[in-house]
Amino acid sequence: MAKNNFFCKVFHLYYDGFRSMTLGKTLWAIILIKLFIIFAVLKVFFFPNFLKEHAQGNEAEFVATQLLDIKD
Repeated sequence: MAKNNFFCKVFHLYYDGFRSMTLGKTLWAIILIKLFIIFAVLKVFFFPNFLKEHAQGNEAEFVATQLLDIKD
């Protein structure tokens, strides 16, 4: 591939920019830690798997009955 490729230029722009950062590396570390906390820790404790708990193996049937409001 040629060095004048658009993706090569974009990669080198970001690579050179991140290499010369000092405060930016710390800020990116804080952002990544916060994202990990949001998506990993909070999901485990505050968002249980509702479908798995209520469907008992028949997920498709459970969703269909909930959407169609079928009473047995």
